[in-house]
Amino acid sequence: MTVDEFKAWLGRFDNDHNGHISREELKEALHSLRIWFGWWRARQVMKEADSNSNGQIDNAKEFEKLVNYAQKNLHMKIYESN
Repeated sequence: MTVDEFKAWLGRFDNDHNGHISREELKEALHSLRIWFGWWRARQVMKEADSNSNGQIDNAKEFEKLVNYAQKNLHMKIYESN
């Protein structure tokens, strides 16, 4: 999937429609993929990607870290669209 498709997919789990992804919303997204230990993985992503420690993936740098984590640790194929 492209980065834009990944962002759109995550947006489906943005329950409060604030444009940011919380750990709980990320956990729901991971559970939708039937990823084992989604709660733990969501916690790990937030530890790695949430640079300002506000409990949200809420800027481009944090989103990039989330994409990198998904590629490396969740084995998701995410690429830039041409």
